[in-house]
Amino acid sequence: MAERDKDNLVDELVGYDPLGSDPALQAALARAQAHAWLPGLQQHARTVGSAAFAKWADQANRHPPQLQQWDARGRRIDQVEFHPAWHQVLAHYRAQQLIDMPFADTPEDAASGRWTAWAAGFYLHGQAEAGSLCPATMTTAAIPVLRKEPALWAQIARGITSTSHDAHDAPMADKTALWVGMGMTEKQGGSDVRSNTTVAYPLDASGGGRGAAYRLQGHKWFYSVPMADAHLVVARMANSAQDAHALQAPLACFWVPRWRPDGSRNSVLVQRLKDKVGNRSNASSEVLLDNAYGLLVGEEGRGIATIMEMATITRLCCVLGSSALLRQATVQALWSAQHRQAFGAALVEQPLMQSVLADLALESEAALLLAMQLAQAFEDSSAPGKTTALAWQRIMTPAAKFWVCKRAIACSAEAMEVLGGNGYTESSALARIYREAPVNSIWEGSGNVMCLDVLKALQREPTLRDALWQDLQRMAVEDLPVQQALQRLHTQWQAMAQDAWAQQAQARQWVQQLVLVAQAGLMRQHAALAHADAFVASRLGPHACLGVLGASPLAKAQISAILGASLQLQK
Repeated sequence: MAERDKDNLVDELVGYDPLGSDPALQAALARAQAHAWLPGLQQHARTVGSAAFAKWADQANRHPPQLQQWDARGRRIDQVEFHPAWHQVLAHYRAQQLIDMPFADTPEDAASGRWTAWAAGFYLHGQAEAGSLCPATMTTAAIPVLRKEPALWAQIARGITSTSHDAHDAPMADKTALWVGMGMTEKQGGSDVRSNTTVAYPLDASGGGRGAAYRLQGHKWFYSVPMADAHLVVARMANSAQDAHALQAPLACFWVPRWRPDGSRNSVLVQRLKDKVGNRSNASSEVLLDNAYGLLVGEEGRGIATIMEMATITRLCCVLGSSALLRQATVQALWSAQHRQAFGAALVEQPLMQSVLADLALESEAALLLAMQLAQAFEDSSAPGKTTALAWQRIMTPAAKFWVCKRAIACSAEAMEVLGGNGYTESSALARIYREAPVNSIWEGSGNVMCLDVLKALQREPTLRDALWQDLQRMAVEDLPVQQALQRLHTQWQAMAQDAWAQQAQARQWVQQLVLVAQAGLMRQHAALAHADAFVASRLGPHACLGVLGASPLAKAQISAILGASLQLQK
């Protein structure tokens, strides 16, 4: 017996294969026919599951970024210094072609399943180090917006899609790879971007217009990834510096590079870095735009519509990121329970612990299935006539962001409890996951914003609403509890439609049930029978319990089947 076994101490799981140990993820890739991407994903999984990558992740979070506003001679530089491990993590992500995988021109035999393959790569990476997904998310999400600006795209396409990381701070023309950030939030508005007061003025007498240069004046309360090579920034498009109505001017979207075209530093002044609860490896900042140079992208006066095209993808990334945290929390809890003894037996052999672990495994599998369904919907919706895919993309993405991100918070806390005091120390990966989990609920719109967005989509887009409803009915056709839950949803929706106050007040409860019905349908379609039965009974049945994990009414045979499949953690 090894010394650690004698001491009853269990190290966290590292040096394993997170793809080979995840049959649900493998099945999702097979359904999407993502065969061409599989060898790369397998290598990616072995790397992010390795002990070396775990050390990089720990170092990048243990040594957070530091702001250097001035150089040794007093020149303003606004540089953020990172631990070398941060750049190693970013370099690995770049090398996987994940930045532009959903949009890249590929051979016809590799086109199928590209969104699912990208989502799988993102999900695998997020299990090992989540902070680096912030620049990755925004760079990928910016591509559809930037490709609509031919002149700009011609200059930056090679850097955006590069597979090699370039860490040095220099003008874009001198770099081999580029990262993109986002600057939306202002302190007076938060999620209410329509209250923004940053103003953009044309730089020349022509009056500006799409593709023209502007100078931006204002303050951004959260400016994500300040060392990104450029940011997409929402500001008001004034006619001139003398415009008395500048603060009522329409909002527009601007490309604001870190360096001006003449090689000088752009006047994006970093006031401070945010001291965040989690997401420690990644830098978030507060900045002053002091006549910063920017180019107008998108249609004039349609800044929110332009940035929302980007936000649709970033919200999917929040679902994937939370699913990744949920999966890793579950894996660590399962691993510890297998190898830790208490009260004369392994934890995993004890009935009450089995209930907790089975519930965690169900939650993780359902989150993954929903995330992969959404990724496939993004791929399918690009083809004409794909109303059902558009419905999943438009309605279920904010709904999933609301619910899955909430569940990741609760489940990471429960997984930490499985490890006990060892999980509640800063040296534990569970502690990092627990602090990381809330960011996905907050970033790109809080839970309330997501639920209101679902309501807006249902009201304004009846064609998509009906298509989603029909698809959920199709999925529930052979499952009476799911059919009944769907009928209750429909009845409640009709009642809510007559009462605007009730519609908003009950939105969280209604969206929660919508997601559970969708997850139940996906479990019926794609999960093992015992897993699907257990999910439906514990989430939609008459004795459903959505509060404390482990309190769900699962039968012994169901628990045994779930744990039997979940404990195949390959070292």
